[in-house]
Amino acid sequence: MPAYNSVFNADPSPRLIGNFPLLPLRTKIRGPTYPLPFPDPPLAANESPNPDSESYDILDETLALFRANTFFRNFEIQGPADRLLVYGIWFISDCLARIKPSYGVREATKEVNNAALDVNFALPGDPGWPLNQMYEPPRDRQDAEVLRQYMSQVRQELAQRLLARVYDDETEDKPSKWWLSFTKRKFMGKGL
Repeated sequence: MPAYNSVFNADPSPRLIGNFPLLPLRTKIRGPTYPLPFPDPPLAANESPNPDSESYDILDETLALFRANTFFRNFEIQGPADRLLVYGIWFISDCLARIKPSYGVREATKEVNNAALDVNFALPGDPGWPLNQMYEPPRDRQDAEVLRQYMSQVRQELAQRLLARVYDDETEDKPSKWWLSFTKRKFMGKGL
């Protein structure tokens, strides 16, 4: 059975740096991509809009496909959006590994936000980047800086959405065991 690929691969001409796409996001976090509109009426923090909505973005899809795709050791990249999907899954795995079962919302938020705000992460082409053979490095320093800003924007927004799902029960200050059960899984045997 093949892994689940991104529906955003059908985007006819995404903006690319190397072969990493800069797809639009539904976010209030500043970055190099244009923001998508928020759904009307507003959704709860732990919900995503319907996939056919104009507010649906690659991060909604990453969260939806994370649990299914983490079981796969092989993943065929069918387009640029799959590269962002793979990166998002690796980042979610990294965030979940930082959340301990005993952590309340405050501790988990601090830990995950520290990971999201860290600016010393590897870019495609860097020695610390997993699967460099599947990603092209940025052409020059300016492209590298734009890519770093975009990836930082993705990391921050993904961290917020993940925390809203892991702690979706307002009455309890414990993380969802269902989400934490994926902490030991490594998508494609790799991690950030």
